[in-house]
Amino acid sequence: MLAIQHLTKQFGAKPALRNIHLTFRPGVTGLLGPNGAGKSTLMRILATIDQPTDGGVFYHGQNIAKKPNVFRQILGYLPQDFGVYPNLSATEFLSYMAAMKGLRPKDAKRRIRELLEILNLTHTGKKALGGFSGGMKQRVGIAQALLNNPKVLIVDEPTVGLDPQERIEFRNLLVTLASDRIIILSTHIVSDIESIAPQIVVMKAGHVLADTTPEQLIQEAEGKIWQAIVSISQLPEMQQQFLVSNAIQRADGIHLRLIADRKPILGANPIEPTLEDAYLLKTGEKRGGV
Repeated sequence: MLAIQHLTKQFGAKPALRNIHLTFRPGVTGLLGPNGAGKSTLMRILATIDQPTDGGVFYHGQNIAKKPNVFRQILGYLPQDFGVYPNLSATEFLSYMAAMKGLRPKDAKRRIRELLEILNLTHTGKKALGGFSGGMKQRVGIAQALLNNPKVLIVDEPTVGLDPQERIEFRNLLVTLASDRIIILSTHIVSDIESIAPQIVVMKAGHVLADTTPEQLIQEAEGKIWQAIVSISQLPEMQQQFLVSNAIQRADGIHLRLIADRKPILGANPIEPTLEDAYLLKTGEKRGGV
């Protein structure tokens, strides 16, 4: 169990995290929030890169800040800005990272061979990383995070820049890894969370707004999602007055999904919410209705 208690982080006078309380258990937890929510700051503290201003993170009751090197032995981390050495091959890069993590050469060689096979990189193991696609580099990134077979895996915005197929493959990979380890996936892309995370944490402006399941978050949005058809000239006004989760142009006008506590405009009809609707309802500004 990984527990966060009274966690606060200040950068000068600006609070990035405000008295956070969370508990993570084996499986995937999705950390959702808009840019500036504090997700990356939280990830860096969990990865022992930054220290909190107040409070702490506890793994099986032990404060990870007291003995960070002990926690790093069971930690895997894929940061948002993960970079590679373009002139090294995947095998050379992973060998270097294994040495940095303190793996014995014999164990590192075996583990790298396993990971290249699991991540479908065996055929490219000797090619220079500079020629890899974004998805292939991300797979190398997850390989380096898994070198020490971590019990806690932290991935920060892992699908940024990936094409749709690569995103699906990456999500499927996390599912296969989740049975016996804590995985924390930080993103602002709701679809990256929807199919793989049984637990969701929603953040905004350094606060935790929700620590719940996708089903419970969707249930909170029941009766607050509406469909309406408007002309293209009405669209700017609708976007100004209401939260709009989707707008699609059709022959009869613009089909809108509107988020409002009550009927937003005449002719609007209630519809079933999606997780994206529920997330926008939780993080957006509340607006009116008729």
